Amino acid sequence: MNLGIVILIILISLALVCLVIIAIDNHRLVVRRYEISSSKLNSDKKYVFLTDLHSRSFGKNNEKLIKMIDEIYPDAILISGDMYTAIEGDDTSVCFNLLKKLSLKYKIFFANGNHERKTKERKDEFPNMYDDLKKVLEECMIIHLENKQYENDDTIISGLDLDFKYYKKFLNINPSYDELNDALGECNKEKFNIMLAHNPEYFADYASWGADLVLSGHYHGGLVRLPLIGGVISPRYRLFPKYDFGEYEMNDSKMYLSCGLGAHTLPIRMFNPGEITLIEIKKRNN
Repeated sequence: MNLGIVILIILISLALVCLVIIAIDNHRLVVRRYEISSSKLNSDKKYVFLTDLHSRSFGKNNEKLIKMIDEIYPDAILISGDMYTAIEGDDTSVCFNLLKKLSLKYKIFFANGNHERKTKERKDEFPNMYDDLKKVLEECMIIHLENKQYENDDTIISGLDLDFKYYKKFLNINPSYDELNDALGECNKEKFNIMLAHNPEYFADYASWGADLVLSGHYHGGLVRLPLIGGVISPRYRLFPKYDFGEYEMNDSKMYLSCGLGAHTLPIRMFNPGEITLIEIKKRNN
């Protein structure tokens, strides 16, 4: 057989395999578990972390996603944004209905991602979208951490709502320590600080502020994940980004970076199924 034909057959076969994997991973969900301990806690905590749904539904009315969360039965659900997509005609009801159903069973903390921020800043372009979100959050008694902190006896949960400029494709700037302080206030390091910060790129800044644990998304695991290599591209179109998915550590801070649930613009997930993140924080006796 002609060598050129053999190569063509191989390439077509590889393309078909890739298409099959993409079709499967676009509708597959996995639970990834992380554990951290701290002497700051009075008791163990169990959270589910969700991010980057982008109006995706897993089963009718997200029944598959809800069932998997119910099997974990967390103390609370933490969300770091991009639950809908800032495009004309997006079906925000998928996000809103999921929030309504989950809020009947669980306490929920919600922080904005870049898509919520975009609809917040550009209300002329996306009329009612952000206002509708805020209405749903209020009606469901979901705690909206819009540059706010929620404090209990041993834990502080902060939601960082970065200006949209920090998500722009070709602008390399970092939020300063003062900016984080202005947004969230001083970090009370006597308590365990969880920061919901959608963009993982600024992990060093979050760690400097004092976050014990950062929960991020945004990168979608790099869209396509290559075995032994990792995520291929970031939302800023950088190849093989430093942060793509998983656990990262800097000084006394950790970041858990979720692959997220959905996708937008390029509906591609390869070797990269949707992720529900289970986080267990254990009380440590020194």
